[in-house]
This record gives sequence, C-alpha cells and structure tokens, in this order.
Amino acid sequence: MNKVEICGVNTSKLPVLTQKEKQALFEKIKQGDMKAREEFITGNLRLVLSIIGRFASRGENPDDLFQVGCVGLIKALDNFDTEQGVQFSTYAVPMIIGEIRRYLRDYNSIRVSRSVRDTAYRALQVKERLINLYGKEPTIEQIAKELEKPKEEIVFALDAISEPVSLFEPVYHDGGDTCFIMDQLSDEKNDEAWIEHIVLKEAMEHLNEKERQILDLRFFAGRTQTEVAEEIGISQAQVSRLEKSAIKHMRKYV
Repeated sequence: MNKVEICGVNTSKLPVLTQKEKQALFEKIKQGDMKAREEFITGNLRLVLSIIGRFASRGENPDDLFQVGCVGLIKALDNFDTEQGVQFSTYAVPMIIGEIRRYLRDYNSIRVSRSVRDTAYRALQVKERLINLYGKEPTIEQIAKELEKPKEEIVFALDAISEPVSLFEPVYHDGGDTCFIMDQLSDEKNDEAWIEHIVLKEAMEHLNEKERQILDLRFFAGRTQTEVAEEIGISQAQVSRLEKSAIKHMRKYV
C-alpha cells in the first residue's frame, strides 16, 4: 500500500485540482470534451489512492484495488449532478468504497451465486433506507417484509457475503499473550473423543495386567479373540470370558 507507482501511475506526481478548476472542467465535460474528462479523472486519482488505504489490512493487491477504485470514480463522475450543491468528493467517496467492497465480495475465495449476492445487496440497501427513515437498525423480519422474501433467505444471503475471518485474527491483547479467534472455538467432536479417551484410560487402570492386555489387543490393536488367545497362550473361551469380565468391571468406573 506504500507503493509510489501503482498501475503505471507515479502517485507522487498526481495533480490536485482546485474547486474552481473542477467546475471549469465540469462545464467542458458536459459539452463532451473527452480531454477535460481525462484531466478531471487524473486530478481525482489521489482521492482513490486515499480510499484504498482503508483496505490495506485485507491483503489485496493495491494495483487491483486502485483499478477498481478508478471504476468507482468514473461511475461517480458519470452520475454526478452539479445542481445538487454538494462537492464531488462528498458524492464520489461512497461510490468508490462501494465499488471496492463489491469487488471484494464478488471475487472472494468463497464463491457465492449471483442471485444470493443480489438478495444480499438489496437487503443492505433496504437496511440503510430503514435506518435513515427510523433512526435505528431494522430487524431481519422488517427487511424480509420489505423485500417480500422469507427471513431465512435474507439471513442466508447476508451470511453468504460476509467476509471470512482468519482463525489467527487477534481479538484480545493485554500486553502479554494474545488471544486469537481460534482460542475461543471448540471442536465438540474432538473434545468428546479426548474426554472419552481419558475416561477409558482411567477405567483400565482398575483392571489386572491380563485383562488390560486382552482389551488392548482386542479393541486398540484390532485382533480377534482367536489371535489374542494364540498370542498370550490361553484358550479362546478364556479370552471371551476375561474380556466380558473386564468390560463389566470397567463399566463401574465409566
């Protein structure tokens, strides 16, 4: 993000237009002057440059973000109305940010269908409109009602465009050890297996040496009763009897 040259443009030499110069160029652009249009775009590239700095932590290629930001800048220029009495930068900034965010969503490593993305974008537009209207965050039910869609579909769409977060994203730091997201997650399946392993190990400690040997060969080494009988030098019937006795004994402790 600290590159001097982006997409072949030397950012240290980008011009800055005054408000008077912008106004003069606007008049020429309205008359179809393409040279004035190019000059106006070049004169606002610093605006794009300042905006892509907000996305520095995403790990995206700054050249790509700069190009996408320029697309947003051009769209802002094409849709800007000088009669509204607002500065161009005020209008262009959200357009550029929106274009970059759309790019990050559409080209995310997790592919989302176009229909789901469209539903999510419409839901976000409705959400913003309702916030401006009522001054508070709307519920999923309110958004779903506005779009005439099931609330489950709205939730699914909004979740689908959420950007993935690294498990190594720090969430807390007290000057010592850093707490990461992965530290706050648990794998219930692995946790249960780990607990079961401890419980079984403790229970086997209450068996005699021969019973432990039989259970170890039968259930951890995968041997048959006949194979166990041959290995430890007793009959298969004795292996069966000792195995049942050991399991019954262990159940008292499990």
